[in-house]
Amino acid sequence: MNIITGFAMLPLQAVQVTDFWRDKGGDDAKFFAFGIGIVIIVLIIINILRTKLKLSVLNDSSQTSSRSPRRFPVFAFHKIVRNLGLNRDQAKMLDFVFRSDGVTDPFRSLNTASLLDRHFKRAYRVIEHTSISEDEMTEKLSVLFAIRNIIENNVVGATATSTRQIPDNTAAVLTINDKNYPVRVISSKGDSLVVQNPTSGTGEPLRLPKGSKAGLAFFTKTNKGFSVESRVLGTAETAEGQVLQLVHSGQIKKLSNRRFRRRQTVISTSFFFVTVENLGRKKTRLIVDKRRFSGNILDISIGGCSVKTNTSVSSGQKLKIEFTREDHSIVAALGEVLRTNKSGMSTIIHIKFIKIPRKSLNTINAVVYEYARD
Repeated sequence: MNIITGFAMLPLQAVQVTDFWRDKGGDDAKFFAFGIGIVIIVLIIINILRTKLKLSVLNDSSQTSSRSPRRFPVFAFHKIVRNLGLNRDQAKMLDFVFRSDGVTDPFRSLNTASLLDRHFKRAYRVIEHTSISEDEMTEKLSVLFAIRNIIENNVVGATATSTRQIPDNTAAVLTINDKNYPVRVISSKGDSLVVQNPTSGTGEPLRLPKGSKAGLAFFTKTNKGFSVESRVLGTAETAEGQVLQLVHSGQIKKLSNRRFRRRQTVISTSFFFVTVENLGRKKTRLIVDKRRFSGNILDISIGGCSVKTNTSVSSGQKLKIEFTREDHSIVAALGEVLRTNKSGMSTIIHIKFIKIPRKSLNTINAVVYEYARD
C-alpha cells in the first residue's frame, strides 16, 4: 500500500510523443527506417536468387541422371565378381566397364552379347584415349580382354535348334566320306541349306550324287559349336560359283566349345619356318629361317589361326607368323601347325599359338571382338 502511495506522489508532467524524436534527433530515426527498408529488399533479392539456383540445380541433376543412369546395387556386382572368379584387378576393371557405359542391369548385360560388346568397346576407347603411356594402355587392355574372355566362356551363350538359324557367311566344316572340307554357309533362308561346293585336290568342284550323306560342323560367334547330319539335294551355279544344296535339319548336336572367340577374316600374312636347337641341360634355342612365305589368314583367335597358302607345310612344324595392321603396327606370334587341309591347289594350315607378346595379344583380341578400327 505504501509502495502505491509513494508512486502516486511523484509529480506528473504532460509529455508529447514528438519530444522523444526531438530528444534523440530526427535524422537518426530517418536513417533507421531507411536501413530497415534496405534489409527487407536485400532479403527479398536473396530469396529470389536462392529459388532460381535451386531450380537450376534440379534441372541439371535431372539432365545428368538421364545421361548417366545411377549405378546398379553393389551386392549385384559382388555376386558377379564371385561367380566369375575375378581377381582384384579384374573386378576393378569390370566395375570401370560398367561405369563407363552407365550400366544399371549388369545381369542383363552379361547375358546379351551385343550389350556386352558395346560396354567393352566403349571402355576400350576410353582406355585408348586416357592412358598416359603405351605400357599403361597395354596393361589395362590385357586385363580388359582377360575379363571379356572369361565372360565369353562362362556366361554368354547361344543355342541353335535348326540349320535355318545359321547366319549367312558362317564358316563351317563339311564332311563327305570321312573327309573334311572347309566351307562357308551361303544361305540358310530358303528351302535348302546352301554352302560352298568344296573342290577336289585338282581344283575341280566335287560331284556328289543326290542323297549323299553330308555332315556339317560350325561355330557361332560366341564360340558355341554345333554339328548336324544332312543329305545332298544337288548343286547350283551362282555369282559366287558353284554351291551345294543340303537338306535342312532340326536335329542339331552341341559340340564342345572353343576356348576363345574366333573371327572369320581375310588378312595378308607372312610366315617363317622355325627350328628348335637343343643346347643341352634342358635348354633350347629357336632359329627363325630368313625365307619369307605368304598366305591369307582366314580366321583368327588368341589361341590360333588358319592360313591359306600355296606353301607346303607339315603338321608339327613351328612357324613365326606376322601381319601388319592399318596403323602399321606389326602383330607377331610363334605357332605350331596342328593339321592341314587341301583346298583346291592351296593348303589350309591350322596353327596353334605357342607364344604371343602381350601387345600383339591385345591387337588380336581387338580384331576378334571387332573393337579395332579397320
